[in-house]
Amino acid sequence: MSQDFVRQLPAGGFEFHRREAGIGDKIHVDATIVFLLLCISGYGLLILYSAVGQQSAPVLAQSIKLGIATVTMLIMAQIPPVVYLRFAPWLYVLGLLMLGLIYFVGFEVNGSRRWLRIPGVVNFQPSEIMKLVVPMILAWYFHDRHLPPKTRHIGWAMLMIAIPVLMIGGQPDLGTALIIGVSGLLVLFLAGISWRFVFGAISLMLVSAPALWFILRDYQRQRILTLLDPERDPLGAGWNIIQSKTAIGSGGLSGKGLFQGTQSNLDFLPESQTDFIIAVLAEELGLVGIVVLLILYLLLMGRGIIISVQAQDTFGRLLSGTITFTFFVYVFVNIGMVSGVIPVVGVPLPIVSYGGTSVLTLFAGFGMLMSIHTHRRITL
Repeated sequence: MSQDFVRQLPAGGFEFHRREAGIGDKIHVDATIVFLLLCISGYGLLILYSAVGQQSAPVLAQSIKLGIATVTMLIMAQIPPVVYLRFAPWLYVLGLLMLGLIYFVGFEVNGSRRWLRIPGVVNFQPSEIMKLVVPMILAWYFHDRHLPPKTRHIGWAMLMIAIPVLMIGGQPDLGTALIIGVSGLLVLFLAGISWRFVFGAISLMLVSAPALWFILRDYQRQRILTLLDPERDPLGAGWNIIQSKTAIGSGGLSGKGLFQGTQSNLDFLPESQTDFIIAVLAEELGLVGIVVLLILYLLLMGRGIIISVQAQDTFGRLLSGTITFTFFVYVFVNIGMVSGVIPVVGVPLPIVSYGGTSVLTLFAGFGMLMSIHTHRRITL
């Protein structure tokens, strides 16, 4: 019998071709993401208007910040993913250098040394930049390596996560350190890390929890104790949680009505325009108002997951997936914090809370998502 043989593709075979580019692809904009961001931003401005006592100045300031963030997102979307891939190591080193500078030339805000100042130009938090850079460096690291990752690769990845997390935690900024740490672990999870490592890490955290108590700062211990029993200091550390839970419970199904909330308008609820703004939403629009916001969030995250699945290389899949699930962590931590499920760690509600730095980082991440999606070239 002849030893010769010919390998053939199944009938019809495969055909490689360039994906037809629509208008969105040509200008590198994903219409679904932009539409959902506009809806959430508009909804957030409406709630903010009520949270600040129907004052127009904060709403105008937030609108300007959202506009700047949108421009940043569109610019980030024009940059091909290969550029992010090439510059990821340099951005990581630069981020670490800026985090180091904080300990020498940084300035304090509310007792935390987190900010760097470029005189006459801008004040910024390097930790916010690391929210994007840490997933980028890990996606770069695993881009040309065999997946699922080997043990030594996991070790190096954990080191790359631990360095910025420890530097940020020492500022102190527990909330940002938590977000960055989780985003790094999400990259490992999406890279296909073995479940035995996952359960091993969880077991290690549970075993070491008593020892961690002694290295926490006093205010961090206070937050944990307040979570367990807010009534132990109802006029002090427990005030925020008690008032936020009161606001959420009083809203019921449909709320008291827009601009009719008492907890925020009568100043019972501190930080009502920032970390605790969802309590304002719950009091005034009730469960229905929260469900509307959650649906918008879920649609946005769903779109991010679709983009991650359709990404054509490991870097794009890991980066887009991490950006999407980190957004979920933002939402989960803020709502859990306000409802008294987890300790208060100062994580704002995405796109809704008043503030510019967090919004800029989130929109920049969505710009990278759109870049990954619209720069695809070959389909099978």
